[in-house]
Amino acid sequence: MLGILARTMVKAGMVKPSSLVKPVSVTRIAGRYLAHQEGLPKLPVPPLQQTCEHYLAALTPIMDPEELNHTRKLLEEFQKPGGVGERLQKGLEQRAKKMENWLSDWWLQTAYLDYRMPVVVHSSPGVVLPRMEFSDRQGQMRYAAKLIAGVLDFKSMIDNETLPVEYLGGKPLCMNQYYQVLSSCRIPGTKRDTVVNYTLDKRPPTHITVVHNFQFFVLDVYNSDGTPLTVDQIYIQLEKIWNSSLQTNKEPIGILTSNHRNSWGKAYNNLIKDKTNKESVRAIQKSIFTVCLDAPMPRVSDDMYRTCAGVQMLHGGGSRWNSGNRWFDKTLQFIIGEDGTCGLIYEHAPAEGPPIVSLIDHVVEYMKKSEMVRTPMVPLRMPQKLRFHITPEIKKDIEEAKQNMNIMVHDLDMKVSVFSHFGKDFPKSQKMSPDAFIQISLQLAYYRIYKRCCPTYESASLRMFRLGRTDTIRSTSIDSDKFVKAMDDPAKHNTEKVALLDKAVKAHRAYTDMAIRGQAIDRHLLGLKLQAIEDLAALPEIFMDTSYAVVLHFNLSTSQVPAKTNCVMCFGPVVPDGYGVCYNPMDTHINFAVSAFDSCQDTNAARLAQALEDALLDIKTLLEQTPKAKL
Repeated sequence: MLGILARTMVKAGMVKPSSLVKPVSVTRIAGRYLAHQEGLPKLPVPPLQQTCEHYLAALTPIMDPEELNHTRKLLEEFQKPGGVGERLQKGLEQRAKKMENWLSDWWLQTAYLDYRMPVVVHSSPGVVLPRMEFSDRQGQMRYAAKLIAGVLDFKSMIDNETLPVEYLGGKPLCMNQYYQVLSSCRIPGTKRDTVVNYTLDKRPPTHITVVHNFQFFVLDVYNSDGTPLTVDQIYIQLEKIWNSSLQTNKEPIGILTSNHRNSWGKAYNNLIKDKTNKESVRAIQKSIFTVCLDAPMPRVSDDMYRTCAGVQMLHGGGSRWNSGNRWFDKTLQFIIGEDGTCGLIYEHAPAEGPPIVSLIDHVVEYMKKSEMVRTPMVPLRMPQKLRFHITPEIKKDIEEAKQNMNIMVHDLDMKVSVFSHFGKDFPKSQKMSPDAFIQISLQLAYYRIYKRCCPTYESASLRMFRLGRTDTIRSTSIDSDKFVKAMDDPAKHNTEKVALLDKAVKAHRAYTDMAIRGQAIDRHLLGLKLQAIEDLAALPEIFMDTSYAVVLHFNLSTSQVPAKTNCVMCFGPVVPDGYGVCYNPMDTHINFAVSAFDSCQDTNAARLAQALEDALLDIKTLLEQTPKAKL
């Protein structure tokens, strides 16, 4: 069951809480920046009865009455005074007293490090940045040099502890994740992975890795006096890298990181037996971040461009293209294609989307103002090429990883689109939460295709709490169910439909507020289950019930990732017959990325994307055609 849980919950949290209540205000504070962490409240353990009630409500629109009745009886048994539920609840409350955050370690393990599917497509999100105008290597390297300087500028705020602290409704948010994304890397294991962070080393890393034509280089980005290289200097160094990696027939060692985690764990242990290989791998792991200088992809029509860029960020296009030009375990990899396709991919274990998006927003702003200034020509050391000894066994592992990657590439069905009819502006004009408006539209789109509702995951940020990660907003509710069934019912009047829509939107808002206050059900249920496992007790029946398996089978895994930059995040589905839906609502348009698997006959990304566009427009028409006075 943990496998299902990890699989279904691995898309944890790419919601920026700013969009959920009020805009996040930013205050710069100097000096001991992390001191504010001490002042953050601890994540609460919700009351048991409340979670059981909300669990039943979440099951109502997706289970048949007979199964629901069975679960109701199990829950009554579970909650009996002096019973198993009470005992586990007390155990969780004790854990919460002792630890900084009762959930964060468990979550890191179950959602990420124990998860054995490849990180590619199944876990790591990609971000597509606006298309660049360049189409040659000079343009590519100028852009890369500016981008690197921009990331180093952001890093200086982290290092100096002058990073703006984010606030939500007057409350400070946990900033810990910002300290996890640079100089960190995932390490494969044969049963479970780990994450290393070199930021706090006695001598923190001063280099990045650059990969071109599958060849990795160490690029020192600081002078001996600790000042960062200028854009001009970085450009010169990138040019040296380019010129010493022109051969295109090198073994794509990086593709090993895309394999099933157990296979990669085994291959990794074999790879690092060799001293040279071990040093090369360590240099990649320790680097501040990675820059992938990609070969151009085949040209496509403008309306296909965003979708192709989306898959390029997620997997690199397959072993013939850029999939070997990556180290997928690296937390942060910026991808810069010779054809102007730019973005990034990040390994999900250390952080959610918001810190990544803040970094992107900062870098994009920085690049607007950063011009290449000629700097005094101090001769710089040649960037070091990382060497790998490829034994026949490693070659075999590379071939296996290539085959598996190509299967994943063929199986991913993706549609990235821009909904240009309206953005946040319209829902706001109707006094509705834009996020709730989009989520209810998605419920309608799914219902129109499948004539049923499905378990839906939307990530909510728990950053109001110390070391907070995410919980689940369950977008399928009793109220959303009533609305989607009424919407296309000719027997229902518009005024009734609008009233049901209003109720559904408000229910989504209420669940969102509950989730960001640490009162949602999913992480609490997970905690109770893991507490039982830790106590070596028999697993309570509610966790072996069909309902629990169904409620965690998220056919819709969704996330709102707002950014100032006109970008879109994308990720794969979390179940074989599901969809991944990510969106960035801008003022007058919405960027959407929808994914599915080709191997599932019942899902189709383009069909859901079209149904979503129709649903958004139909709901707008409904609101415009219904007199306001009746609301």
